[in-house]
Amino acid sequence: MTEASEKLVGLATDKVGVVIVAAGRGARAGQADGPKQYQRIGGRAVIARTLETFLAHPEIGPVVVAIHADDRALFDKAAGANAERVTTVVGGESRQASVRLGLLELRGQAPGRVLVHDAVRPFVDTALIDRTIAAIGERQGALPALPVADTLKRESASGMIEETVPRAGLHAAQTPQGFPFWPLLAAHEKAHHLGKTDFTDDAAIAEWAHIPVKIVQGSPDNVKLTWAKDIAMADQRLTGERFPDIRTGNGYDVHAFEPGDHVTLCGVAIPHGKKLSGHSDADVGLHALTDALLATCGAGDIGTHFPPSDPQWKGAASKIFVEHAARLVRERGGRIANADITLICEAPRVGPHRDAMTKALSAMLGISSDRISIKATTNEKLGFVGREEGIAAIATASVVFPGEVPA
Repeated sequence: MTEASEKLVGLATDKVGVVIVAAGRGARAGQADGPKQYQRIGGRAVIARTLETFLAHPEIGPVVVAIHADDRALFDKAAGANAERVTTVVGGESRQASVRLGLLELRGQAPGRVLVHDAVRPFVDTALIDRTIAAIGERQGALPALPVADTLKRESASGMIEETVPRAGLHAAQTPQGFPFWPLLAAHEKAHHLGKTDFTDDAAIAEWAHIPVKIVQGSPDNVKLTWAKDIAMADQRLTGERFPDIRTGNGYDVHAFEPGDHVTLCGVAIPHGKKLSGHSDADVGLHALTDALLATCGAGDIGTHFPPSDPQWKGAASKIFVEHAARLVRERGGRIANADITLICEAPRVGPHRDAMTKALSAMLGISSDRISIKATTNEKLGFVGREEGIAAIATASVVFPGEVPA
């Protein structure tokens, strides 16, 4: 066996060291629970999930985490029992500086290979780690990456498009990036002593140091959490549960009969030997629906907005009330999903007028007719409805509001 072969065998059997970079401030993601690596997704800190994946991998040996000087307590709390399984170092003023300090900490254990990973990529998986480790050679690094799918534009100093950049052969780099340990450490040390501090990842330093880097297949799931919305989406992905803000309101109304020649129900005038008594047109169906809509956004009831003591509403068409309630719902961002009205009466017959009622409600609510249900039933001759002394109505409205139901 040649000397080179012996080195390759050593590379294949050594445990792989890991440097996890977690010293950043992450201001773009907000500071609700500290820097983004300590914010919670799926009930646990981002960095806890990252650590767990590496510590569970059979080829991983020593793990060093570069943290900020102010984050000792945050790290210990987030890592839990795993804090005792890793070594921490205080990171530098840049990512590059933090990686160098982590590599220096690993020198005593002298791993043949090393992975460098961003703590805020918590969805790294075993298969990606496997691919990266397998591609590390004696003098070769490995970079997981994805081909660029978007069209790229170069901006001019004036903020205008200067040119379209051909995307053939372009890739978006991910971590973990893998390297033979000693060549990577030497490259970092050389860059440090020369004052070169502008490298944004370790593959760039390797390129500068003439260490070839092989691209391996990255993972679209291996996203870097940068913005507050990234944290929210990661949390949603892990919890697997969303509780959309769907609210249901109920309304009930009743009006007695008095002498007249028609009743108005759900916006439609129906010839009848009596009419309904009320301050407005006494449309019992629309009054119940108004209350149901107002209930979905905690806006009181019909009497709150249209008190019967106010003379301006005497004889008013009840569509005014429904349209007002629907407008309040929409002003709060709500979308009316469904309206259901049950009219309870012995007479008049509702069936022949259902299509006209549905059309009228569709115009009032601004929703399609298939989201409207109008039903009628008798009271089997029981009670005031059964004695044909009046008409009652029950209405239910379902409205979807923005956001989620708070925990």
